[in-house]
Amino acid sequence: MPNDHLARLIPSTVSGARRTVARVRSLPETDPGTPPLTSAPAYLWWVARRQGLLLLGSSLLAVASAVSLAALPFLLGRVVDTGLDDGLSRELLVGCLLILAAGLVLVLGNVFGHILDVHNWLRGAFRTSQLVGHHVSRTGDAVTAELPTGEVVATVASDALRVGEVFYVTARFIGGLVAYLVVAALLLDSSVVLGVAVLVGLPAVAGILALVVRPLQKRQAEQREAAGRLTTLGSDTVSGLRILRGIGGEDVFAARYREQSQRVRRAGVRVAQTQSLLDGLQTLLPGLFLAGVVWVGARLALSGEITPGQLVTFYGYAAFLTEPLTAATQAVHVLTRALVGVRKILRVLRVPVTGAELPGPPAAPAPAPGGDVVDEASGLVVRGGTVTALVSADPDETARIATRLGLLGREHADDAARVTLGGVPLAALGLAEVRRRVVVAESTPQLFTGLLRDELAGRQADDAPAGLGQVREAADARLLAALLAADGQDVLDSVPDGLDGEVAEKGRSLSGGQRQRLALARALLTEPEVLVLVEPTSAVDAHTEARIAARLARVRTGRTTVVVTASPLVLDRVDEVVLVAEGTVQARGTHRGLLHGSAGPDAAARYRGVVSRAAAEETTTAREEEEHREAARR
Repeated sequence: MPNDHLARLIPSTVSGARRTVARVRSLPETDPGTPPLTSAPAYLWWVARRQGLLLLGSSLLAVASAVSLAALPFLLGRVVDTGLDDGLSRELLVGCLLILAAGLVLVLGNVFGHILDVHNWLRGAFRTSQLVGHHVSRTGDAVTAELPTGEVVATVASDALRVGEVFYVTARFIGGLVAYLVVAALLLDSSVVLGVAVLVGLPAVAGILALVVRPLQKRQAEQREAAGRLTTLGSDTVSGLRILRGIGGEDVFAARYREQSQRVRRAGVRVAQTQSLLDGLQTLLPGLFLAGVVWVGARLALSGEITPGQLVTFYGYAAFLTEPLTAATQAVHVLTRALVGVRKILRVLRVPVTGAELPGPPAAPAPAPGGDVVDEASGLVVRGGTVTALVSADPDETARIATRLGLLGREHADDAARVTLGGVPLAALGLAEVRRRVVVAESTPQLFTGLLRDELAGRQADDAPAGLGQVREAADARLLAALLAADGQDVLDSVPDGLDGEVAEKGRSLSGGQRQRLALARALLTEPEVLVLVEPTSAVDAHTEARIAARLARVRTGRTTVVVTASPLVLDRVDEVVLVAEGTVQARGTHRGLLHGSAGPDAAARYRGVVSRAAAEETTTAREEEEHREAARR
């Protein structure tokens, strides 16, 4: 094909275009926008409008390239008919110059059009990846509750690229369509018989090819479903590998993964069979059509109905029109895959957002630091500047209150109106302000891959250049002080290179107690106005817990802190203890006061029942830790 031949002539130019795109600094987008979630076509149209100027530029270049390519057979036929009779005549020279000009337009249009096509691809794919990433980061645990992890991962790893492909082929499709209309006019002007044959035959070929697309789409959707389940199964197996080894379940899960992998393979084979049929028909049918046009044209030329130059022109048109046909078929194929992928993307984007800005009145003036925290639903009042503990026989009750104070629950819109900080409802502050002033550290620590110093720094990341020694030393001093408060000095010894050492994925190289203390240090380093800690010492022994309790009370002196715990070692160090039952506050006072009946005999009995059980569990944990240490010494 002419296009393929020209592409082979300019490989270095195309390579340079790719390097140019790689140097684009405007990606990722500062604001990816808010897409419609109604349907896959609506989403693709929204993305197209967001990069409309880029699509317009690439489409104009594609039209210029396609029209110049379509002009080559016309110019060549004119040269054959009028420019060869008189040898090296003026007409022949003008015809050759026009052919050269059309070729230059074709080359330049292909080169710069390729640059814009790749840019369109990158923008469409990256915008979609950003949307999914930003949305998932604001859904909390809701996304994993509604969708398998593998489905979410596959939207970025595969489906976003399918979206980008749509905008990679859009310009070529538009250019081919315009060129088809131009050639149609020229054909009908020259010969009605051949013009009708070409203009009717090509759509007929396209219609036959379209019959294969629908079963291909169905099989692609089946493969996408199977691949998503395989990714989920692999993620679950890898994350639980230590547990599987402990219970001897590796072979069972390996067999499950192997079985699902074979399903994906079989689905892929079915897709490949249909795709190969489509590819074969794309070559066979246009070839048969081209042979038919040449045969009819030759008979017309022999009968004198058309000139030899017109025969050359018609042959060139017939060969050229296979290009728009190929572009249209490719566009349908790409769009089919993209629609399958976008439906998966929309499933992720439709998951309710836990971190969205809340509807309601305009933001109120922020309250002064040190105000009381009030939860109307439970009757909890946390006095500003105090360390308060929440105790309940049902740990889930107090955990729900804790997440409500930070608007982490999925029903946060209702909670926000009933939780106040310094007398101002959290709904009036806006979520960004709530996140800045209130930090909730949940009981299950989530650690990420990266340097230990980055893991600790959190939202106050250390961006100081290595050359600024004093700034780096001050930052390191803060990190070490937080580790000391969380009794996490041993983490530095377990991570090679200390603060500059690498923390493995999910902190799997650390013990459960080390992960919990690292998460506690990270929470302390955020230095929020209100810090809510859910079971911060549940994975450590009694000796470590006592040190953490003492240091925590000292570090958070004068700042509002809420600790969900039933540990007597922690309760004895806080300013106030609140007993919760059936979702509401039942009693409050100091740890020793509640034990000795300051809130009444019923409350004392209930309180002693909770803390005595916790004390017994702590004793057992401490004894087990001591036995492990003794065994290690032996």
